[in-house]
Amino acid sequence: MNAFSFTPPGSPAKYDYLIVGAGFAGSVLAERLASQRGARVLLIDRRPHVGGNAYDVKDAAGILYHKYGPHIFHTNSEQVFDYLSQFTEWRPYEHKVLAHVRGQLVPIPINRTTLNKLFGLDLQTDEQAAEYLASRSEPVADIQTSEDVVINAVGRELYQLFFRGYTRKQWGLDPSELDKQVTSRIPTRTNTDDRYFGDTFQVMPLEGYTKMFERMLDHPLIDIRTGVDFAELKDKAFELADHLIYTGPIDEYFDFRFGKLPYRSLKFDHQTLKQEQFQEVAVVNYPNEDVPFTRISEYKHLTGQTAPVTTITYEYPSAEGDPYYPIPRPENQELFKQYEALADATDNVTFVGRLATYRYYNMDQIVGQALATFRRMDEKLSKERPQPEAVEAA
Repeated sequence: MNAFSFTPPGSPAKYDYLIVGAGFAGSVLAERLASQRGARVLLIDRRPHVGGNAYDVKDAAGILYHKYGPHIFHTNSEQVFDYLSQFTEWRPYEHKVLAHVRGQLVPIPINRTTLNKLFGLDLQTDEQAAEYLASRSEPVADIQTSEDVVINAVGRELYQLFFRGYTRKQWGLDPSELDKQVTSRIPTRTNTDDRYFGDTFQVMPLEGYTKMFERMLDHPLIDIRTGVDFAELKDKAFELADHLIYTGPIDEYFDFRFGKLPYRSLKFDHQTLKQEQFQEVAVVNYPNEDVPFTRISEYKHLTGQTAPVTTITYEYPSAEGDPYYPIPRPENQELFKQYEALADATDNVTFVGRLATYRYYNMDQIVGQALATFRRMDEKLSKERPQPEAVEAA
């Protein structure tokens, strides 16, 4: 049955907000508008669940796994951490990644341990490691691309070992064709810190992301309809609600008027193995182009579960499928700017989130963006009409 071929008991004749997309951006805004403004919210998602790409669920073996690949929570924002802490307890977790290079597993980002293992060195101090990297670096006067960033920092051999093949697989493009931001995200260290992130808060939701989303959305003023494609009800969106919040692909909203915005997608091969542990860390990268996948993830490292079996995921980048990563090239940004101008001229629609703003954001950045969007909306609403008394979540 189509979700809108009937009127669920207790539903209003019209909602204050229709929110498209039940990932972080849509769910945070639904919660804030309902709990802080007393707004009636209808939240829809074309997938059969809430949580967006962070959705996790137990498989047949009882292992909690991430259906859309591993999602590691980390942030320097106390505001974002405190906000999400309303809906979950946390499990301390510091993410560590190894790279399979020249038959060895070595830490990534590159650090002193990586250099010592890979090249048979005995670097003892940060200064020695810095000198070694400087001796290998090839200065690039005008850094424009991802290739320039890495070669300038660590030289061509390390670039070829760790970055070129992985980037070609991940993006379907050579690093020389990609904006410098792609590899600028990954630091190079001279110490022995083998954590992937250096953020103040590094944790995982104790019961998983899905439970956190369910608590966030457990409010009497929020109605949720999953398995509903916005395209099927776009024409009557403003019959359902006064204001639309859209977190989907911005080009899709405007019927690809200027052409499709390029994205990279992912395909996942989830496997449950009859062994307690598959690898020594949660994620192992495979930079070599001869290996078709980019990484293997093992979820028990993330969740702390104990079981005689384990679940792993092989991750394959793809040109087709759900949009995951906006491809950072100047011509793509120019195309996005055309859609952004349309969005700015569209009344009663707020565009928010990774897909609607065509930018790669971490989870905490999306939460921060959604909270900032709510503050702007709240300020505007407060000027237009008095704030109703907040309604406590059930």
